Amino acid sequence: MLLYIVPTPIGNLEDITHRALRVLKEVDLILAEDTRTSGKLLQHFGIETPVKSHHMHNEHKQVPMLIEKLKQGASMALISDAGTPGISDPGFLLTRACISAGVEVNCLPGPTAFVPALVVSGLPCDRFAFEGFLPPKKGRQTRLLHLAEEERTMVLYESPHRLVKTLTQLMEYCGENRNISVSRELSKKFEETIRGTLTEVITHFENHPIKGELVLVLEGKSRRNRQ
Repeated sequence: MLLYIVPTPIGNLEDITHRALRVLKEVDLILAEDTRTSGKLLQHFGIETPVKSHHMHNEHKQVPMLIEKLKQGASMALISDAGTPGISDPGFLLTRACISAGVEVNCLPGPTAFVPALVVSGLPCDRFAFEGFLPPKKGRQTRLLHLAEEERTMVLYESPHRLVKTLTQLMEYCGENRNISVSRELSKKFEETIRGTLTEVITHFENHPIKGELVLVLEGKSRRNRQ
């Protein structure tokens, strides 16, 4: 009667821990966000544990059934496509339900994209606010207004096709001289981080279209950059 939250590599397969591999081999069932993506990882490490799809479109329906199986004594591991489940990925609903039902939840330490991006940004990381993805439409303006006043360093996720739009909106609300760092393809072959003011970074990405997962680290509001 135990649910393991198991982080998986965000790119480089060497970043998985020995403990994570052991758990994935020993549990009765692995819950995967995308069985095709996770299948490559599991195959690479010779893990033959049964896998079941568990993602944002079916988690509400599945949670009661999974809780019942866990209460009957099953052990499960929850993984996402990359990184730590629950961090802008499925995981919260099942974790909350387990806690309510008295099922033990054990989260292994491991990879998550925002930590290395924050550390290499060169911006203060003693205090920061993790924002994940901004609302695509409803509530987006309200969130941007809030971020413009935030004094802590902020961490956001964004997709490549929305990057310039988001950077432009951040500039409109936070000012053109606010510093930002954009990291992509963390731990992979083409990993890179672009740093500068919002104006400078927008100019860069307008002339250098990109692919890959992105983490934005935005400087907090201070006396220097108050409008």
